[in-house]
Amino acid sequence: MAAATARLRMLRSTPRKTRLVADLIRGKDVSDAEAILRFTDRRAATPLLKLLNSAKANAVNNHDMFEDTLFVSQVQVGDGPTLKRYLPRARGRADLMRKRTCHITITLEERRG
Repeated sequence: MAAATARLRMLRSTPRKTRLVADLIRGKDVSDAEAILRFTDRRAATPLLKLLNSAKANAVNNHDMFEDTLFVSQVQVGDGPTLKRYLPRARGRADLMRKRTCHITITLEERRG
């Protein structure tokens, strides 16, 4: 069975927060997933919606799949590199601040039957 993928790398959002949004669309039809992401009030929903549209375009244009039969078969959110910054604290000390990034992969497949 053919699959179309799209990848987003180095998204400046924590993987934990992004996984909360990714879990909402896993296994859903593409049209349902678009509606869910459009009305989800989280910052990670906007890049995920753009990535879903990119995967849909890849499926239709590169793999000759039909848009009506597509569903989200996999959404993987992995850790990206962490930017380390220092935050000044009292008495000359410094705290480490971790600015996390994540990599997202969306895979679309066609429903059979």
